[in-house]
Amino acid sequence: MVFVRRTALLRYLLLSAMLALLLFVSSFWLPQGGGRDCGSAWQPCLSFFRRTPEPRLAPEEAPPLIKECPGQSFQAWRLLQHLKSSLAEADDVLLEPYLQSWDQLLNFMESLGTMVGFFSLKVREKVVLIRELSLKHSTGADGKRGPSDQSGPQTPESFGLKHGAYRSVRSMVEAELQAGAVSFSRRTDSGCRTLLRLHRSLLWLKLMLEGLAEGPDAHGQYRTPGELSRDAYQVALAPHHPWVLRQAAEFVFLALPDRRYFLQLVCVQSQQEAVPVLRTIIHALTLVHTQTQRILAKHDMLELP
Repeated sequence: MVFVRRTALLRYLLLSAMLALLLFVSSFWLPQGGGRDCGSAWQPCLSFFRRTPEPRLAPEEAPPLIKECPGQSFQAWRLLQHLKSSLAEADDVLLEPYLQSWDQLLNFMESLGTMVGFFSLKVREKVVLIRELSLKHSTGADGKRGPSDQSGPQTPESFGLKHGAYRSVRSMVEAELQAGAVSFSRRTDSGCRTLLRLHRSLLWLKLMLEGLAEGPDAHGQYRTPGELSRDAYQVALAPHHPWVLRQAAEFVFLALPDRRYFLQLVCVQSQQEAVPVLRTIIHALTLVHTQTQRILAKHDMLELP
């Protein structure tokens, strides 16, 4: 009995140590240097960003397969709307709707529980950083807003993402290369490096959703969300993470809710209902990911340190 208790205690201590190490290591994923006025690594620099309620679509504008899901922050139809809007121009990805897509994906991730919050925290910092970079670029040296910006409260529309250098992935890449903000040999807090990290996380989520849309195996069994997330992680993120973080990620996958919970997040009741909804979202994610990949690859930015 004493041996069993000691074994359980050791397992608990090991789990606690791994989670603490995850928090410590993840704080170094993205240097936050420069003149940003932040409290700590666990308090992202939100001083420039004030979330405002997004307008609701009229019923006839909502995608036919995806409906409003009352009582939850993640709305699949809104994610699909932003993804489509980000592809409004040929051969480019507009950054404002792209980041709004991430607002919804973050709602999705945070709905999965506290453990996933370790990952979503770092993703949110990256989304905020690109918005801040755009705002700083559109602000004059005297600290006042540039002539092309509208006066008034700072909202997503006033970040310079509509008309500035950070209007799209292509314009951001060209502007940062011209300004010498991108380093191919050391870590920086450039928008290009930050976007690359979001790009890899987008692939992870896309692969996980593809797994959820698959049918059962030969024995009629569906793979669990934890298994699907682990396999997607091995492809999209693990090659870029240190060993300690890869080990800690295993605890996150063990803590994921069951498949039924995932179906509820897209507001369906069965796997049969979920398949067309998931495939619609996966198609939009694939288009955005592919277009971003092409732009980054063209400038040899797929392995920025």
